[in-house]
Amino acid sequence: MARCQIPGALSRRLVWLPFEPSWPVPAGIRCELVELGSAATGLDEVEFVVLPYGATDAQLRALRRMPRLAVVQSQAAGTERVAPFVPPGVRLCSGRGVHDTATAELAVALALTMTRDLPDYLHDQAERRWRPRVSQGLADQRVVVIGFGSVGSAIGARLRAFEAEVVGIARTARVGVRAMSALPEVLPGADVVILAVPLTDETRGMVDKAFLDLLKPGALLINVARGAVVVTEDLLKALNAGRISAALDVTDPEPPPADSPLWDAPNCVLTPHVGARSRALQPRIQALVRDQVTRFADGRELRNLVR
Repeated sequence: MARCQIPGALSRRLVWLPFEPSWPVPAGIRCELVELGSAATGLDEVEFVVLPYGATDAQLRALRRMPRLAVVQSQAAGTERVAPFVPPGVRLCSGRGVHDTATAELAVALALTMTRDLPDYLHDQAERRWRPRVSQGLADQRVVVIGFGSVGSAIGARLRAFEAEVVGIARTARVGVRAMSALPEVLPGADVVILAVPLTDETRGMVDKAFLDLLKPGALLINVARGAVVVTEDLLKALNAGRISAALDVTDPEPPPADSPLWDAPNCVLTPHVGARSRALQPRIQALVRDQVTRFADGRELRNLVR
């Protein structure tokens, strides 16, 4: 545990961070760099905790031993795994917005990887074969982005730069965005479907056999949301039948067991849940935490409040 504030700090409100702050700490606040779950002191003082990225259950259980805890700031956009560990009455804030750039990049990278046949070319390279082909690409293709919040909107903006036709889908319709209820009408015309929804009771298992049967032969499914949005068994059947292709940054279960058929599924690319893991993430996390700690010090409303 490393202190990152100056003398007189003991009278100030305690904030625990998983990284050194790159900004001046507000008056009335003292920050400590703490490995959550291993700290032996300060549990009875800390009021604001910024969770480490990918916090473990053991780390999250430490939150219940903090009697003065007022705020938990997650670095993740989705808080469904964190929420059960946050004591009643404690405010929980998400990292919504900080992942948009990196996750959108990966979604488009996966779309280009599959629609420009990069897996085939890499295989050809390993076999020392030179086989040009005409690829699908993204230009003039209809790409349906399901979940058109901050991440989905960022994906859509980048796809339009590739001259794709973007159809945004959200829980409720708004200008330029269709409602979830329109999926039976929209899916049959999709060349690419990108999942960017949060994991909720409504979206869990949303991509099942009925959903996949609506896709036309040759469609591409990309998941940068949560693995449990897709029924893995149903997806495997569609892949093994050769009907569709897929690129998955998330799986259910995650990671897939060593004997999971996903590893060898045809026309399927896997990445290990790295949507947000680019150098763009850390400065955006720092900016969000700086703003949140300043708001906390000033008694102002926090951003991204989940509850």
